[in-house]
Amino acid sequence: MKKVRPKKNLGQHFLLDLNIARRIADTVDACPDIPVLEIGPGMGVLTQYLVEKPREVKAVEIDKESVVYLHDHFPKLRDNVIGEDFLRMDLSTLFEGRQFVLTGNYPYDISSQIFFKMLDNRELIPCCTGMIQREVALRIASEPGTKAYGILSVLIQAWYDVEYLFTVDENVFNPPPKVKSAVIRMTRNKVTSLGCNEDLFKRLVKTVFNQRRKMLRVSLRQLFPKGTTSASFFSQNVMTCRPEQLSIQEFVALTNMVEQEMKKVTRQDQSEQTIDDGE
Repeated sequence: MKKVRPKKNLGQHFLLDLNIARRIADTVDACPDIPVLEIGPGMGVLTQYLVEKPREVKAVEIDKESVVYLHDHFPKLRDNVIGEDFLRMDLSTLFEGRQFVLTGNYPYDISSQIFFKMLDNRELIPCCTGMIQREVALRIASEPGTKAYGILSVLIQAWYDVEYLFTVDENVFNPPPKVKSAVIRMTRNKVTSLGCNEDLFKRLVKTVFNQRRKMLRVSLRQLFPKGTTSASFFSQNVMTCRPEQLSIQEFVALTNMVEQEMKKVTRQDQSEQTIDDGE
């Protein structure tokens, strides 16, 4: 069968360097003895090394042409090639509820969405490895106080230890992307609870980094109805910081502060409503 044609609308850049493919496949060895799910195998350059490992491997591929190619070239994997959209899948059914390693040469345009889904299923995914755009990898691995530190840094590092493993040049792909790539590994840390309202934590982090040049006292106002918060709340020292200056633990503490203020605002509203009803 002829080779699969890379499709721009699917963000396909097929890796040609077999040495790099093997190195990526070997990144899953840090989390042994559990199955592996590969996203976007394409023509199986990474798959061929994953199936050599003594563990169950499944691959999810949205491109129908690639699915046919994989069926023909990896007959032993035929029943484990899933022709679906990873972002729409119920991951709890993949390996009968067992944990698994997530890996792949991820499409650039949906890599962040893939990692947000990983976070939503973090108890199923103790390890995630693979290749993404270098800029995104640097964001995920960056520390407070750096320009790259942002939403992905905080939300992922809250639950995973991140390793930036190595950089990959553009000329080892077909077609060559316009940017460099990087291979990373994310391994679940020992955190079982952040110690705050986790939905509010996520909302707060996204809110402040969407206005990363502004002080927190400006961006946080979006979380409250206009004019409902006290002046003293926004006069606290942390409010003069910008989001990239805060560590994860400081974001947790800030989330608790905001939640307390929200409860205070709610109590005031209820009290005023009671007075109005009594008049």
